[in-house]
Amino acid sequence: MMNTAIVVGIDGSRTAWSALAWAADDAERRGVPLRIVHVREPWLAEHPLSASSDNETLTERCDRLLAGSAERARELAPGARISTALATGAVIERLKTESETADTVVVGSRGLGGFAGLVLGSVGLGLAGYAESPVVVVRRLPRDGSGEIVVGYDGSPCADMALEYALAQAAARRARLRVLYGRRYPVTAPHPAGYGPLPVDEAAEIGQRLMLWREKYPDIELIESIVREHPVLALAAASRAADLVVVGSRGLGGFTSAMLGSVSHGVLQRAHCPVAVVSAQGNGRNRGRVHALSVSCPTVT
Repeated sequence: MMNTAIVVGIDGSRTAWSALAWAADDAERRGVPLRIVHVREPWLAEHPLSASSDNETLTERCDRLLAGSAERARELAPGARISTALATGAVIERLKTESETADTVVVGSRGLGGFAGLVLGSVGLGLAGYAESPVVVVRRLPRDGSGEIVVGYDGSPCADMALEYALAQAAARRARLRVLYGRRYPVTAPHPAGYGPLPVDEAAEIGQRLMLWREKYPDIELIESIVREHPVLALAAASRAADLVVVGSRGLGGFTSAMLGSVSHGVLQRAHCPVAVVSAQGNGRNRGRVHALSVSCPTVT
């Protein structure tokens, strides 16, 4: 896993440049190679049809975009190992293929196509929950680093994987980690017929689950936050002051056939900082990958 790269998809859009900046920073911080990928869609014409064009071919435009992206990445992260790749095909499918061997796939929240009013584009939505690696969707970069990462946690296997990814990021950044659990409904325990609902001590249950993670990462300040509101609203509010929000692709609720749950989808639509979505796609391959990520984080000096 040490040779896997952070893959960032670029298309020249504003959010793609933000994604490139995030990926370059993460690559240099963790000592992971950075692979810049532009996907050329095969149905686009090689030669421009506009009479006012400078007659630059599609291939030349693609090469120029990749060269410019690599130059910008080197300026942002001079210590990172950077490579570029031009792929041909459908954007989502090609980036899914990249995710099979990637440490992380990073994309902007919206590309050059689509409707201007949309917050999340089809590429980010198509990758989150379906990629073989964690996916980071960047809408905008935090203005001033707060030194805090927020992870949504509900005790599900996907949430545990998201928590381990968040701990790895916190270790690399020397940041504190806020573990947020949002109550969606009044909390009650199963009870015999004829008796009223019994309250469940969620704080104690979450605390017990997090105890093992505290032991594994003793140097990370881990804060538990149990809030009485919908997790999407709670995570969106927390994202205003966070450097990164991490969620599992699916939690305890919803349909088992849905790869992207309602909470992760809602957070992607509403977050004010980059969002990492960690999924169980690949029959457990991500668990090994996230573990490798956590132990390979270099010490930040």
